[in-house]
Amino acid sequence: MGLQDVIQALVTPQLEAFAIAVIIVIAILYLISVVWVIRDSYLRGANPIVWGLIALIPFIGAFTYAMLRPPMLLSDRDEQDLDFTLKQRELLKYGECANCGYPVERDYLMCPQCGTQLKNECPSCGRPLNPEWKVCPYCCTKVH
Repeated sequence: MGLQDVIQALVTPQLEAFAIAVIIVIAILYLISVVWVIRDSYLRGANPIVWGLIALIPFIGAFTYAMLRPPMLLSDRDEQDLDFTLKQRELLKYGECANCGYPVERDYLMCPQCGTQLKNECPSCGRPLNPEWKVCPYCCTKVH
């Protein structure tokens, strides 16, 4: 009995079917990984064509993409930028006292910490006015 006879005895139809099934599963996983790389790179703002070509290198391409891909989806980046902009706008409502540095709101007339006058008051409507204003923008009263 030769080596070829031993191999034929070991390779049964069930083993052949199992080997074919494993190869099909690996091929499907490979195709899914290529599709995932292309889709994910598109969603993250990377070049999907370039990454798709790199992903064609079996399994190494998808691994390379997973290691080097942009950290955030475009939608997450846009949401983060919007959140940052909203926080900046919220901070613009506040300032700080030129005398002591205490945080003050934009419409404060005096600093609650040190008592420094921050703005003038309109004699007509009582709203806070910047010192350089000549007219109250709220009631159109001339300021001296």
